[in-house]
Amino acid sequence: MSILNIQQLSVNYGSKTVLDNLSLTINPGEGWVIKGESGSGKTTLGKAIAGTVKYSGDIQINFDAQSHLPATVLFVESWYRFTNLEGDRNFYYQQRYNHQQRRDTVTIARELELYGKEHALNNDRLNALIDTLDYAKVLDEQLFEISSGEHKKLQLVKALWLRPQLLVIDQPYTGLDVNSRGRLNQLLNDYTGNGGTLLLLSNDAELPASINAFAVMKNGNLEMTDTALTFEEKPLKPLPDFLKEPPQYTTSTLIRMKDVHVQYDGKQVLTDIQWQVNAGERWLLQGHNGSGKSTLLSLITGDHPQAYANDIKLFGVQRGGGESIWDIKRRIGLISPELHWYFDANATVLQSLASGFFDSNGLYRQLRYMQKQQLNELLHFLDLYDVKDELLSTLPLGKQRLALLGRTIIKNPQLLVLDEPCQGLDRQQTQYFNNLVDEISKNGVTIIYVGHFETQLPACITHKLVLQDGKIIALHSADLLQ
Repeated sequence: MSILNIQQLSVNYGSKTVLDNLSLTINPGEGWVIKGESGSGKTTLGKAIAGTVKYSGDIQINFDAQSHLPATVLFVESWYRFTNLEGDRNFYYQQRYNHQQRRDTVTIARELELYGKEHALNNDRLNALIDTLDYAKVLDEQLFEISSGEHKKLQLVKALWLRPQLLVIDQPYTGLDVNSRGRLNQLLNDYTGNGGTLLLLSNDAELPASINAFAVMKNGNLEMTDTALTFEEKPLKPLPDFLKEPPQYTTSTLIRMKDVHVQYDGKQVLTDIQWQVNAGERWLLQGHNGSGKSTLLSLITGDHPQAYANDIKLFGVQRGGGESIWDIKRRIGLISPELHWYFDANATVLQSLASGFFDSNGLYRQLRYMQKQQLNELLHFLDLYDVKDELLSTLPLGKQRLALLGRTIIKNPQLLVLDEPCQGLDRQQTQYFNNLVDEISKNGVTIIYVGHFETQLPACITHKLVLQDGKIIALHSADLLQ
């Protein structure tokens, strides 16, 4: 008997049909992957199976009463949603770096403890999962202090600790470094080998060996296939004229760090950082999950208070020399998973892009004529004009990310800080954005790009910095990148 049998499943969001008479049968112990372009309906299917969206049609889940696994289905969302100690989600972007407000959520260890008690789980299996995913180092951290990759690991640890009979994971590899992806695949193989049934909603090519069934989501329905999904490369439209203008640099050295150290409660996060970024350079920043990349970037973007306690010059000015955080931010375009998490849920697509002029979390000012012109050009360039009045939070994740990428480049800044900018994008969108970065880089903009995979990076990169446990272990210039 099948564990999952779906017949004539339909889901509508207002007047838009997302799933259209979809049918799917999955047998116990199988490993499935469903692929498809961003917005094709993969996440909606996962939510329907979990019973968290309204649908028409029939979804039957048939658990095995003889199985040693819990008779339940678990849907792991693409993002981890958590609350503070008072039960709300009213967080802000810089809060994770503010020592005075660092005790607002539970620690990872406490979160896992509560989860284990709720489901009466064995700690021996938890410890094995923590070791395999190299997760012990963040157990004493709070939920809003850890990176997007560490949040994903928390979701996965919980799911594989519970080991439900049916496990559905949306974007399982989001934010994970190469080593963590390989270890996760081993764990997923073990899960299916022990009687679990697995459904991944993912466009990633590196999949567990236990995956034996493929389907592609198209036009609200599924097409079975024997191979992974391939995409045609989307051609770039002509770059808006304002993005062809060279940045107005006032100094040849944009970033200079000497002997930089950052610690929280006695724990060293960054150690002896020596780094200089010159105008026009394009840096790749890499490191395993938890290596200190986000903290290093926060010193540059003005979000970290410990910047004042270190020898840091930004755009030729010593931190603490009288410049405001807004003096720094007006020269920088930033995108990161954390910024996306905390972005104003009530902002439209148009407001989201336009807020990049003012480095705000939403649009709270009137635009000048030239700003309106640039906004319209960018909306058309990114194919977002038709959805400009829709709430950002209602779009598929990939389109949300593209909108925030537009926010990053709308003021044509001196420095682009692109922290895992393609997280949540499918391969076509990733290639499109990296081609866009290459095109923009021709105007001489300085770039810091955080990315885990050498095959999914812009071609324009000229320098590389690698962090490990808060220390620089590699610093390469262009001739050493090959």
